[in-house]
Amino acid sequence: QVQLVESGGGLVQPGGSLRLSCAASGFTLDYYRIGWFRQAPGKEREGVSCISSFDGDTYYRDSVKGRFTISRDNAKNTVYLQMNSLKPEDTAIYYCAADPRIQTNPERLCSYGMSYWGKGTLVTVSS
Repeated sequence: QVQLVESGGGLVQPGGSLRLSCAASGFTLDYYRIGWFRQAPGKEREGVSCISSFDGDTYYRDSVKGRFTISRDNAKNTVYLQMNSLKPEDTAIYYCAADPRIQTNPERLCSYGMSYWGKGTLVTVSS
């Protein structure tokens, strides 16, 4: 059974850091395009950062560039999102997602669509 389970969310003060983890089971992440998405209250879900399956290309939305880093550990079948310099506007439920289709355009790594989704982890940035 394909499953993605996020962890690492919580309450953090502005300027703080969190590392989100997404553990995959039922399939091998090596061959999947993987991403982190978020949805804030009253807003649509948006792609935060995604990484390709074959060349390591990454995508970051403009508002997180320089602050967030996506990485994958294929040996652990896990993907991470390191979030630094967090801002109140980063508050959202963060979802991990994966898809086997190859996308060669880095700008479309998140928008090309995802087949599998986790249930999300809540990140709250507040003083």
